[in-house]
Amino acid sequence: MAKLIDGKAVSAKVKAEVRAEADALKEKGIEIGLAVVIVGNNQASRVYVNNKKKACEEVGFTSFEYALPEETTEEELVDLVKKLNADDKVNGILVQLPLPKQINETAVINTIVPEKDVDAFHPENVGHIMIGDYSFLPCTPAGVMELIADTGIDPAGKNCVVIGRSNIVGKPMAMLLLHKNGTVTICHSKTADLKKKCAEADILVAAVGKAGFVTADMVKEGAVVIDVGMNRNAEGKLCGDVAFDECAEKAGFITPVPGGVGPMTIAMLMKNTLTAAKLANGIEV
Repeated sequence: MAKLIDGKAVSAKVKAEVRAEADALKEKGIEIGLAVVIVGNNQASRVYVNNKKKACEEVGFTSFEYALPEETTEEELVDLVKKLNADDKVNGILVQLPLPKQINETAVINTIVPEKDVDAFHPENVGHIMIGDYSFLPCTPAGVMELIADTGIDPAGKNCVVIGRSNIVGKPMAMLLLHKNGTVTICHSKTADLKKKCAEADILVAAVGKAGFVTADMVKEGAVVIDVGMNRNAEGKLCGDVAFDECAEKAGFITPVPGGVGPMTIAMLMKNTLTAAKLANGIEV
């Protein structure tokens, strides 16, 4: 039976470390601020934004929230981002996705200055991640790396399989495992023999967005299984991409949903915002 990787416990540890550093900076007169922009009435987005505000309180950051109506134009949103770019009180800027259809997400992300892009979505930050010379990492993949580290298993030389190729999770996840000397395979909807490739993985990361997609026959005995999925099943219950009960019988380590990767994403956002504040004040990171 797999050992459970407790995302709540690991995220609490990360946030405690961030809090200690934020308190030390406060004593030097440095306040840390995170601006979160939400457009429209997406309920899931509202939950995420509330969780981010709560995390800011926990670590001692100032949280600036900008809730804009559904009919906000792209120009209005871009203008707001430009103002936040120029605001010294704001160290990190996060625009909650998805945005309403009249707004081009890429145009908005590209407007955020790279040094305040705490989601690490800006092309300049993505380029830095590719070459391994980065200040920020995308929050979810960075959180996954913390969870893998918590197992004590080193990705070096291991077969690492990532299911999913999104710009937010799949692609950067593969790069981070590669930076740790893992042998990485990215699987997706066009992959031949997907089950076979997954079943060879020492570390399997599922980020495909389909409830129960990963079944026990796709899991190698003793593997580390990380479930990034956040879905609702037929009964409306929150579940991941991994069929948890059957895969837990074979895996060595496994993350639950909820309580696995989710808390880590917000903890790493706090860590990125701390890094942004340090860089803005000429403090080594």
